[in-house]
Amino acid sequence: MRSFIACLLLCCAAPLIALADPVNINTADAATLDRALKGIGPARAEAIVAYRKAHGPFKSIEELALVEGIGRKVIDDNRAEMRVGGAAAKPAVPKKVAAPAR
Repeated sequence: MRSFIACLLLCCAAPLIALADPVNINTADAATLDRALKGIGPARAEAIVAYRKAHGPFKSIEELALVEGIGRKVIDDNRAEMRVGGAAAKPAVPKKVAAPAR
């Protein structure tokens, strides 16, 4: 019976987990990185924060590979759960330029 209840609770929680916002690796603290990302424990989370403080914000998720202990597999496993900035960038809209006076 306990297994059934645990399974039922997990099934109910799964959609909520899937809808969670991605973690911004440029603003998240070590505790958040540790909690939200697979394969990132306290030491790796602290390494990410330390790297960010020393080198500035990450420009892409792939730059996480520059942090010692973070490999390609960890990045690929967490790609959907991470972001480096705000909402997805919108394409640039060219400004209208007035025609030169004759």
